[in-house]
Amino acid sequence: MIFLGLIMAGIGFVLLLTGKIPWIGRLPGDFYFKGKNVTFYFPLATSLLISLILTLILWLINQK
Repeated sequence: MIFLGLIMAGIGFVLLLTGKIPWIGRLPGDFYFKGKNVTFYFPLATSLLISLILTLILWLINQK
């Protein structure tokens, strides 16, 4: 439980820093379209990068 809490606190800290990290949300592969009345944003590359990082972290945690 303590370890899970530390992980959640770490994720929260990273979320606080995302506004200060200039490349989060602006990677090649993040789709952004701004039309006359609509804006569409799909952070595909950012999502894949975060998924890869979280997968590696969880894989390292589960190694015995």
